[in-house]
This record gives sequence, C-alpha cells and structure tokens, in this order.
Amino acid sequence: MNYREESLKQHAVWRGKIEVVPRVEVDTREKLSLAYTPGVAEPCLAIQRDPEQSFELTRRWNTVPVITDGTAVLGLGDIGPEAGMPVMEGKCALFKAFGGVDAIPLCIRSKDSEEIIRTIELLAGSFGGINLEDIAAPRCFEIEQRLIRDLDIPVFHDDQHGTAIVTAAALINALKLVGKRIEDVRAVINGAGAAGIAIAKFLLKMKVGDIILCDRQGILCTGDRPLTDAKAEIALLTNRERRKGSLSDAMKGADVFIGVSGPDCVTQEMVRSMNRDAIVFACANPTPEIPREAALGAGAAVVGTGSSEKPNQINNVLVFPGLFRGALDVRAKTINFEMMYAASRAIAACVREEELCPDYILPYAYDRRAHDGVAAAVAQAAREMGVARK
Repeated sequence: MNYREESLKQHAVWRGKIEVVPRVEVDTREKLSLAYTPGVAEPCLAIQRDPEQSFELTRRWNTVPVITDGTAVLGLGDIGPEAGMPVMEGKCALFKAFGGVDAIPLCIRSKDSEEIIRTIELLAGSFGGINLEDIAAPRCFEIEQRLIRDLDIPVFHDDQHGTAIVTAAALINALKLVGKRIEDVRAVINGAGAAGIAIAKFLLKMKVGDIILCDRQGILCTGDRPLTDAKAEIALLTNRERRKGSLSDAMKGADVFIGVSGPDCVTQEMVRSMNRDAIVFACANPTPEIPREAALGAGAAVVGTGSSEKPNQINNVLVFPGLFRGALDVRAKTINFEMMYAASRAIAACVREEELCPDYILPYAYDRRAHDGVAAAVAQAAREMGVARK
C-alpha cells in the first residue's frame, strides 16, 4: 500500500479524526436543567469559591491540548499551523485510543515565543496538562521551560522527552542482549535539535559512559566553533575526550549510534568502525540514516528504526498516552525525570526475558500492556516524588 496516497484519500472521507461526544443526555426538561441552566449555576459558584474544584466538576481533569506552531511537523519542517492539523488530530486520536485521554488540537498562528507562552498560559485553566508538539528548536526549549516554571499542571514536549523515553527503553533492552552496561558504553547521537539534546540529557541522567553529539557540521566540542545556547550547554556535559571531526570520526569505537537527523548520512564503513555488538538506532523518517539491512550487514547486533514497517520501531506512541494517563490520574504538578524514567523501564519490561531478541526489543505501539504499564509506573513515581495531589 502507498500509505501517503491512501491516507490522503481517507482524510477526505473522514473529514477529521476526532469529534466531541456529549457525556450526558439533554433530551428532557429535567436533564437539560441539570446539565445547563439553571442547575449549572451551582457548580459554577463552587468553582468560583475553589478553582481546584474545576478538576472534580468538569472534564478538565482528563483533557489535554496538543499544541503546535507548525514549525517542525514530522520531517516536513515549517509547514504552518493549519498544515500541522492532521498530525495534531492523529495525536489526539492516539491519546484517546491508548490512554483514554481527551485531547484537543490547538494550532497557534505565531512564531513568537512570548505570544505562544502567553496564549497557553491564558488557556491553561481549561486543561489538566499541556502537550507541546512539533515546535522547532531552539524556541521549543524556552517555551517548555517557561511553562513548566509558571504553570501548576504537567507540561511535556513530546518531541524532546517522548523521544528520549522510548529511546531509553529500547537501549535498556538492547544492552541486555549484547551484555553491556550503560555506564561502560559510548553513544553517538546524530542530530542536535530538540530530540537529540533531550536524549543526551536523559541518557546522562541514566549514567551512560559518554555521549558525543553531532550536527550537520560534525562533532559538538566546547571551544571548537560557535554554538547555539542549547548546543553549547550540552557540549559542556558530553564528549569528555573533547573529540573533534565528523560523524565518521565520532562513530569510531562507539557502542551505540542514535540517529534523529536525516537520510543516508551513515555508511556501512561507519558501522564497521564501531565496537563489537554495536547498537544502531536509525530513526529518521521516512528515510533512515542507514537502512536496517545495511546496518545489520555491516555487523550491527541490534537495529531499531522509526518505521512501522520494520522490527524495533522506536515510536513515541508508546509513551505519551500512558504518561499523561498516569500524571492526570494523580493530579501531578509536573512531569519529572523520575516519572519519565519509570515510563522507560515500564516499556522495556513489557518485553519478557524469554521474548527478547534482536528483532524484538520494544512492545508494539498497539500493545495495551505497555500503555497501562506506563500509566501505573508514572502515577507511582509521581507519588513517590511528592508531586501527586491525589
């Protein structure tokens, strides 16, 4: 099947992938008077006295916006907020299908960070959490950090942290297969945007041996060349040997390659230059950094991709429905590293020891055990870290 052509046809048939469905009946005078005026005045006044009651008396407790400015949609780049709507609707459908979360697409016509932040802050009282999506770096960093600081509900940028969580889950199981400890390995991440930097920070907290990040110009090394603030910050924490050079230079002797970049930038010779039992996650879509078959032919022991047509798809859909389900269930104030790491471990644990093999290191995106497991693990971690309110 040509998924792109067929998807366009189906979108014309569907005319939207989500809809609003009432949870109450209003087909009699009594029912209408309870759901709306005059009865509705009483819950309004209760919320006026105590705004926290909005979580008990309205659907706020279970509602999340999927917010974008349309500047980094899939691999399509800056296509605008309206053009990003099909992706946001799809994400909302996945929230509901896998997490039971009511999600609303909000596509903002602005590239101004202050406008976007202010818009979200003004709307926050309608939601139990905020999911940021497809906002280009470096603007996405400032927007997320400011919202986390200013709001008392969870704020989560899926392109950063969802990618980091599922990548970490894949790495946990891949390292089991090759018999290596995370503290002993050196990882190379190609792509120093939102996803690459977030993965690096996440793996550093997991005590990875070392990480080298590369962008289009090569290895990030402090003092080597001018860097953006976000790249300069991560450069201080990585590349301990202060290596310089190209992606090819970075991969020599590495144990792990993680690609969140672009197509066909890794050769078989680069994979051959890695350590024995190399792990290669080539996640660029629709064309990976190196084809799965080529990486395996060059000696990689475990290969993951971003494609649903290949084994070991490293897909954020394993993360965000369960993550928000768990956070919403306990009225979490935030989503912290401990909650995210709990999600990684829960995803990895869905693959039983007897099932674990080079072609199966992650559960499938439609595996209910994964979503339910993530929700339970996140809720428990929130309670243990003192950020749960129920």
